Amino acid sequence: MRRRAIIMVVLMVLQFGAIHSKPTTYMVGDEDGWDSGLDMEGWTKGKNFHAGDFLVFKYESQLSDVAVVNQTGHDSCTLNEGAKVFHSGNDKFQLAFGANYFIDTVADLCAAGMKMAINATAPPLSV
Repeated sequence: MRRRAIIMVVLMVLQFGAIHSKPTTYMVGDEDGWDSGLDMEGWTKGKNFHAGDFLVFKYESQLSDVAVVNQTGHDSCTLNEGAKVFHSGNDKFQLAFGANYFIDTVADLCAAGMKMAINATAPPLSV
């Protein structure tokens, strides 16, 4: 009877209680930060972003900002309706599942590469 109860508990944990791995925090641009000298789309290459991970944007707040936009805003380097702009120089965002878009609101900087499109996949499970 005890063995059967243990097996039932293990099965319930595996079925319902799987735990997502701990989120990863990424410093955007690594040591250079959110910087116009870097191709931010290139910075994302080779990284596996998951829903729940964090992005930290560090930048000179007098020179730059970061905006959370939709795909149209990202592709056109413009603020779409509902976009949110941040100016602190040290902004942290948690990735949502699916597409996440970020731009610098200075159109020339955005067009020069200060924008990112990140597809956050489901976080891996750990038991």
